[in-house]
Amino acid sequence: MDSRESTERTLLAGTFLFRGAPREAVELARTDPRALRRRAARGEVLYDPRHFQRSLGVVLEGRIQVNKGPLIMNVLGPGELFGAAALFNDRPDYATTLTARTPCRVLLLPQALVEELMGRFPEVCRSYVAYLSERIRFLSGKIDALTAGSAERKVAQYLLSRLDGEWAELDCSATGLAQRLGVSRASLYRALDALEARGAVRRAGKRFRIPDPAALESC
Repeated sequence: MDSRESTERTLLAGTFLFRGAPREAVELARTDPRALRRRAARGEVLYDPRHFQRSLGVVLEGRIQVNKGPLIMNVLGPGELFGAAALFNDRPDYATTLTARTPCRVLLLPQALVEELMGRFPEVCRSYVAYLSERIRFLSGKIDALTAGSAERKVAQYLLSRLDGEWAELDCSATGLAQRLGVSRASLYRALDALEARGAVRRAGKRFRIPDPAALESC
């Protein structure tokens, strides 16, 4: 078996969409002639408000930056999904701009194939609904961070939105985070210093330990 084929199969099986689904679902998505594989060079735009496909994308290799205007919303890596906003609606525009931060490779599953996967495999349908629910929570956290007020409050909300257990990890550079939150780099560092001095976070490079989320929520 080709090593890339094996890696791709494993990666797809581990995505949100195929969580708990049988192997046949993964094989249909991977081998169906309607599914398209696309490469993008660093800096190349994959989707923008006027140019997109009604397909659900899976990042196979590389990293993709998601922007809403000048605001960096997210950075996607292998196994992560994009394009849900283009499915099951007739809007002529797409919500964000997706740009390759590194050379990348993606798999595009057109809406008709996604519909077939949902119809044949109930696990895929449940996983897709769960994925959309998670996106709502993610975007709600972004709104909280952007409307939080002070830089310290914005940073606190951002870290809470990234919380996994006791840890939150930055998904971008300090410059990118400052831009995302609408604050200066100096304000960002002052906010982080203040949160650390208060004992709400403990820094370890791009990772932050948050022993008591309630303490961060009260900032």
